[in-house]
Amino acid sequence: MKRDLYAEVSTRIVAELEAGAAPWVKPWSATPGANTPCNAVTNRPYSGCNVVLLWMAQAAGYRTPRFLTFNQALELGGNVRRGAHGTKVYFVKQLQVHDKGSDHNSATRLVPMMREYTVFNVDQCENLPDSINAGKPMRTRNPDARDELADAFLHSTGADIREGHGEAFYVPSRDFISMPAFEAFKGADHFYNVAFHELTHWTAHKSRLDRDLKNRFGSRNYAAEELIAELCSAFLCAEFGFDGDLRSAGYIGSWIELLKADKRAFFTACSQASKAADYLRGLALAEPSERAA
Repeated sequence: MKRDLYAEVSTRIVAELEAGAAPWVKPWSATPGANTPCNAVTNRPYSGCNVVLLWMAQAAGYRTPRFLTFNQALELGGNVRRGAHGTKVYFVKQLQVHDKGSDHNSATRLVPMMREYTVFNVDQCENLPDSINAGKPMRTRNPDARDELADAFLHSTGADIREGHGEAFYVPSRDFISMPAFEAFKGADHFYNVAFHELTHWTAHKSRLDRDLKNRFGSRNYAAEELIAELCSAFLCAEFGFDGDLRSAGYIGSWIELLKADKRAFFTACSQASKAADYLRGLALAEPSERAA
């Protein structure tokens, strides 16, 4: 029987949500600099749904979210411990398919194919070189004060963020973000969680990533956009070492409904969230002159 990888992953996420937990909400401040799952050999961070799936694997208590394949461990002169169970990660590969027409010039089209790989945490391996086990150095910060790095990141996006105005929301028609004053939050973690969430909505503007923000309230589109914002906020919080936070527990029910109705919804949301995070990182890395253009 052909396995449906989309349905399998979706079912796992729904099970977590039904247990009342969003698997991307974590106490990141305990492990700053060591929160974003990456390949231990290439140091490339994983993206999309793989971030969340590897975070779920981390619940086993591994020291660092560094993963590699069985063969990569062997190539480094090490090995995966006997009896260790790996974690499945997924990549979409574009396959070239030839459509045979009546003429000889058969057209080719790209068909996305989902591929599954198994990876192991470095803690599940033996005899690996030290450089493979080591993550980034820790970053310390004050949980009650504003964070210079995160503030610089918010500023570098060029987003119009107006602090000290009642509620937190993004207004697409006027393209600005409203945020309560920093002091109104229960700490820096909460403030930046919300700021990153609203900043993700800001990336949806038609002049940026152009996600649908119309009639977003009360519809499935709304649940999807909120899921994208929550995931992108989680990706950024993990990176900066802010504790995760669920914007509203009320969303969980609508996400369960969304994922049950569309088995690809979680992949799509994760992929859009990764795209939004990359877009924001790109702005942060751009020269000030480029941003003004």
